[in-house]
Amino acid sequence: MKLAICAGPATTGKTAVLRHIIRKLQDSGQRVAFLKIDVQYAEEDEQFAREFGIPTRKVYSGELCPDHCNVMVLGDALQWARKAESDVLLVETAGLCLRCSPYVDGGLGLIVLEATSGMNLPLKVGPMLSLADVAVVTKIDRVSQAEREVFRARIQDVAPGVRIREVNALYGIGIDPLVDHIRAQADAEESMLLRGNPPVGTCTICVGKKEIGWQSHFGVVRALDNQTFYRGE
Repeated sequence: MKLAICAGPATTGKTAVLRHIIRKLQDSGQRVAFLKIDVQYAEEDEQFAREFGIPTRKVYSGELCPDHCNVMVLGDALQWARKAESDVLLVETAGLCLRCSPYVDGGLGLIVLEATSGMNLPLKVGPMLSLADVAVVTKIDRVSQAEREVFRARIQDVAPGVRIREVNALYGIGIDPLVDHIRAQADAEESMLLRGNPPVGTCTICVGKKEIGWQSHFGVVRALDNQTFYRGE
């Protein structure tokens, strides 16, 4: 069974891209399972179940960041998809942390970015881009050719080895290369490792301390005059 994890900021078109991928995989006889990971609301699993008749699951990360939740539930999800006799498991995660990578070794990592989000967006999303295999650029019809070229150059500044694929997710233009990448991916192993290193600290605010001011906290802290921080990989 192949595994592909699709991440990216909100409103970039992740679901639209995956809808076309699922349709093309089904047309070629592939059995697809879909897992959606989001913070507090999602309905993509219900839409895909109705539209394609595929097994779907949904997990709300709640107090966890979506990438953390992905690490926790992915083992169960692989077992679930295999029991459903799926050929491909597609995971869509919100990926809101921007400090972590949701991808695993042995699975295809897709990040979806919209060309209309500003030329410097690729410089802001961290390991979610730098550790991806493929960067999918959507809404290319909404920007000029010059802006597209600058956006591509920004992606390559962050991730020189990433494969860039420009698509029109509304009409499904440019989806075939993404399907080819999934088909060429090696089968997922029983035991898999997170790609890249997670951040090295736990924030005391995340575990419930409400006091204002860094003096009330410990671990990874930040003062107004101190802008040094762990950058990850």
